[in-house]
Amino acid sequence: MGYVAVKGGTEAIEASIKRLTYKRLRGQEVIDIQTILATMGALVDQVMSEASLYEPNLAALAIKQAEGSMEEAVFLLRAHRSTLPRLYYSQTVETECMFVERRISASFKDIPGGQLLGASSDYTHRLLDFQLIHETKEEIEQWVTDYEQEISSRPLRNDLIYFSKVVDYLRKEGLFTKHEADNNPPDDITKKSLQFPATRSERLQTLTRGQTGAVTSLGYASLRGYGQVHPTVGEVRVGMVPIYVAPPNETVEDQEEDYYIGEVKVTEVESFVPVTKKNKQQGNELEFEIGYGICFGQNETKAIAMSILDQCLEHPEASFPTHDEEFVLLHIDSVESTGFISHLKLPHYVTFQSKLDSVRGVKQEVGKNDK
Repeated sequence: MGYVAVKGGTEAIEASIKRLTYKRLRGQEVIDIQTILATMGALVDQVMSEASLYEPNLAALAIKQAEGSMEEAVFLLRAHRSTLPRLYYSQTVETECMFVERRISASFKDIPGGQLLGASSDYTHRLLDFQLIHETKEEIEQWVTDYEQEISSRPLRNDLIYFSKVVDYLRKEGLFTKHEADNNPPDDITKKSLQFPATRSERLQTLTRGQTGAVTSLGYASLRGYGQVHPTVGEVRVGMVPIYVAPPNETVEDQEEDYYIGEVKVTEVESFVPVTKKNKQQGNELEFEIGYGICFGQNETKAIAMSILDQCLEHPEASFPTHDEEFVLLHIDSVESTGFISHLKLPHYVTFQSKLDSVRGVKQEVGKNDK
């Protein structure tokens, strides 16, 4: 169910839209799309993830048009996405082929290939930097030049390095259950409405499109006490993954014949969740399950929270709300939830007057009986 504004008095609506434009322009300052892309990368990534459309320029345009409102920007980008033709389906993306920019593990100090801290605010002091108030373009250019010179002076490797998943090493030890690959086409909730019980592909798609705050909040609720799931992050990796499509109108088994059409940045998380199961002797035995999270751009908190909820939703037998797929999946959608709340601003004259008349009638009847 989606909600959009209804039509009212034409003159009043036009005046409201003009006032909205005036509100954006009255400062007489112009924020360029390139400026948004260069300085608000985290916001751009978040909008693309929730809108399920990877196009940084359009996400930046939506942010500008929405004056920085996340909900409105996602609404705009999803609306645009619905107008686009679907020409091809990509081949399955193999994240082992990711060109990693950042890769850390909270489960192991030493992992093959090492911990790559990359770009992250995790290691900053989180104090306001008042020097940014007076930052100039000349200072920025000089800092970038100095940093690039520092980087270029370091020895570079000529070979392209791919990193295996941390969980792969644990699987080799038999510590994780191996599952056969499911090559069935995934269900697509943008083409068919979500039905319950949902398949795992539907759950994962809904979670990755979910509002970042909502997904994080429910993931935190699970950690805090609703089920008390406390995973250990096996691996967080951020980087670019290549996208391939098969040759059109051809059936080609050889993947080397696929067309490379570009790459997208994603954040991928695999969390290790301890669970207690019964062994053959009916005794309690500790095992690990994997919770999975992935989203466009660099948004590690959301991907971790998604991995928590993924594992929770694999166990619907639990009585906690974070294990109820209908509760979780129907309340994290950005457009649906904000649209439903916002529709309360629209006219409800008839229904309210009906309720008001009922209350008045009851009050009058009670008053007569009191006399």
